[in-house]
Amino acid sequence: MFTGIVEEIGVVRETSPNRLVVEAQNVLEGTKVGDSIAVNGVCLTISSLSSKQFSVDVMPETLRRSNLGLLHYGDKVNLERGLVIGGRLGGHLVLGHIDDTGMVESIIPEQAASIMRISTPAKLMLYMAPKGFIAVDGVSLTIIDIENLSFTVSLVAYTLEHTTLGNKRPGEQVNLEADIIAKYLERLKGERNQDLTLDFLREYGFAGGNLK
Repeated sequence: MFTGIVEEIGVVRETSPNRLVVEAQNVLEGTKVGDSIAVNGVCLTISSLSSKQFSVDVMPETLRRSNLGLLHYGDKVNLERGLVIGGRLGGHLVLGHIDDTGMVESIIPEQAASIMRISTPAKLMLYMAPKGFIAVDGVSLTIIDIENLSFTVSLVAYTLEHTTLGNKRPGEQVNLEADIIAKYLERLKGERNQDLTLDFLREYGFAGGNLK
């Protein structure tokens, strides 16, 4: 499990149909073979490592659902080690299980930030809501608004500088993971054929008794 707060930008040093080698530094501290690591938001298991890089095995299903198959030598990737229980949760709960890919439609500067619009498959729009969470290439972001089959997020200066999103251009693919709580709510609602009301949320523990 992850938080969507990127720790480091790594550099791809080797790619093959089922293996990825990434050069890194900070995320290697305290890391061992068998640990989970998020690469562009994809939860992968470290199969080998050295003082300067690590390798992960990539399954065909992962390649189908993410943008990892598009990576080449020298590409930069977002990296995050697994969440340590008891630490601060700065973003939101991110599983590293990519739902699908979206495409950057536009990037509009807004003072020190940038507004990015991302198109998304229709099936994921069920889990989108203004002020809700979304993980884009493993980065925890807040949705500004949704329109048709796309949504917008605001990228602050820190995010632009410390993640790969600052280098994205229109037409590029990004990995998307919807908020797990939104998925559970949609599943519960569908199974019980109920509308999403405040009483429904209270019944299943998603809202306190004093909310109005």
